[in-house]
Amino acid sequence: MHDMPPLAASAAGDAGTAPVALSEDALLLREGAKLVDALGKMFAPFCEVILHDLTRPEQSIVAIACPLSGRRVGDPATAMGLARQNDARFPDIVQNYPNAFPDGRPAKSTSVGLRNSEGKFVAALCLNMDVALFSSVQRVLEQFTATNADAVPLQESLKVRSLDQVRERIEAFAAQHNSQPRTLSVAQRRSVIQALEAGGLLQLRGAASSAAELLGISRTSIYNALK
Repeated sequence: MHDMPPLAASAAGDAGTAPVALSEDALLLREGAKLVDALGKMFAPFCEVILHDLTRPEQSIVAIACPLSGRRVGDPATAMGLARQNDARFPDIVQNYPNAFPDGRPAKSTSVGLRNSEGKFVAALCLNMDVALFSSVQRVLEQFTATNADAVPLQESLKVRSLDQVRERIEAFAAQHNSQPRTLSVAQRRSVIQALEAGGLLQLRGAASSAAELLGISRTSIYNALK
């Protein structure tokens, strides 16, 4: 649903007559109405887009798309619109501030003030996004993707394991300790061997022999480190 202001067509004049010259303020409103239509279609049905004529605060809404708040063309300005009208120092853009629709649904809003060449606020383009649906989707996704690590008796990976991983794990451990696999201390060797066991890598065929060769120890030492 898109309500458009009569000003959008006023530049064309009546049928068969020359176009009517618009004032600067009217041109700003005409161009703003195009943005309302385009943004409304882009973000439907989740975002209300409104153009306010700040020179007429009692009937400020001149264009509205996706009217989630239930407002209509001809409705008055909000408190922010009135503040802009009364204070030339008011920020041109107020971005992503929390808001709420009349029925209590949370909204995320942005308001952009449009000034004429004299620096006076003439219009405001406002976007009010309904975030209630996205919040619900977020909660569903969090529940859907939740895991329970406490229920798993061991560390599991779906990656296909190989003896290359045994070598990579030992070499990475040695590098973290500024050492080479064969020069690790007894305590460090025990630590990396236990890490291999915890990761299930020592269950691979030939893993114990491969680890022992890389560390420069016997297979028996591998098993003793696990006691």
